[in-house]
Amino acid sequence: MIKHYDMIAIGAGSGGLSAVERASEYGKKCLVIEVKTIGGTCVNVGCVPKKVMWFAANTATQINNAQGFGFDIEVKNFSWKKLKQGRDNYIKGITNWYDGYLEKLGIDYIHGFGKLVDKNMVSVNGKTYTANHIVLSPGGEPSIPNIEGAQYGITSDGFFKLETLPKKVAVIGGGYIGVELAGVLNALGSKVEIFGRADTLLRGFDTMIQEALDKDYTAHGITLHHGTAIDKVSADKTIFTNHGEFSGFDQIIWAVGRDPMTQHLGLENAGVECDQRGFIPTDKFQVTNVDNIFALGDATGRTPLTPVAIAAGRRLSDRLYNNMTDRHLDYSNISTVVFSHPPIGTIGLTEIEANKKFDKVKIYTSSFTPMADALLNHKTTTALKLVCAGDDEKVVGCHIMGHGADEILQGFAVAIKMGATKKQFDDTIAIHPSSAEELVTLR
Repeated sequence: MIKHYDMIAIGAGSGGLSAVERASEYGKKCLVIEVKTIGGTCVNVGCVPKKVMWFAANTATQINNAQGFGFDIEVKNFSWKKLKQGRDNYIKGITNWYDGYLEKLGIDYIHGFGKLVDKNMVSVNGKTYTANHIVLSPGGEPSIPNIEGAQYGITSDGFFKLETLPKKVAVIGGGYIGVELAGVLNALGSKVEIFGRADTLLRGFDTMIQEALDKDYTAHGITLHHGTAIDKVSADKTIFTNHGEFSGFDQIIWAVGRDPMTQHLGLENAGVECDQRGFIPTDKFQVTNVDNIFALGDATGRTPLTPVAIAAGRRLSDRLYNNMTDRHLDYSNISTVVFSHPPIGTIGLTEIEANKKFDKVKIYTSSFTPMADALLNHKTTTALKLVCAGDDEKVVGCHIMGHGADEILQGFAVAIKMGATKKQFDDTIAIHPSSAEELVTLR
């Protein structure tokens, strides 16, 4: 007899897990299937291990900066092996925790490749299961360019498998993944060069952020190659570009985007449509073109962030099983952070986007050396911008680069989501001395 569930999720990453967790709270019987490692990209080869590496890089920076505050110390030894072992053990602890957690919630878990048989049936490991609702949350994987010699580079997944710290690294791609990995490697001692097709890092971000990051990364020893297209790579890791040849690298990292893992899901068996790249379109309720099949997370191509997938998954189960008929995720004003060095936080519209959308836009900015760097030879930039629109100067965008930007932004994101105006920011008493106070004292 085929086992039947209320919900089956294919993919045990942030989206799939959140959907079945919330559904189980409503007493629904759920199954979640994962072909790789439970936890998905975020836990295993994304947010969590990346943040561990970011903390390690920050520690190295603090040690190097200590002399500016009177400490006679220097980095004498650094063990990449020890860092990797500690990081991997930490991740293993998280993934092991899931087993007991899912069992406690009464959620069944199968490790294997899940595939649609029809709109209500899934196959995995030679067995079939049925469900009223099926959630497609397979996640994504790093893109590899279709060029000669691409196999001589690694992806961000490969970065987390490195056994030694590379001496000289070429990071191909100036998006947030490339920027983050470059910052970590540079701080830990690698010589880093970034190659990007755009004329700046972080294409699509506010121009203030782009300019400040370009300046800081260059000042801290990272070589930037803008407007550069990669033609091919040779076995000795020489990179051939439209601007000539570059050699001497012992590692090349492809950071050129991510692709959805939807190719072999059996979408055609259930009539689920996808676009040319394999992303699965949905409506605002996460419904695909098949009324009982839903898609979440990276596979949809919409705002590929862990908190977004979590929020969408929870709202989906709220709507399906708790009579919250209009429950859905509002994709506007979603804050995001780039864990660069220093970090970047942003929410809402850029200055360019605001000028296209509104007739009346006013910009408030500030740029300075933070107090934390005042005594240092190697200083970073703190840059802030508020984008305001209309006669009431509603804050429609906030962009920050600098120490603590990752923590500062969360509270301001709440205010912006609630529709705060510049006057309401001004009426808030500042915390002094801090970088965050600039946001409520801008003129």
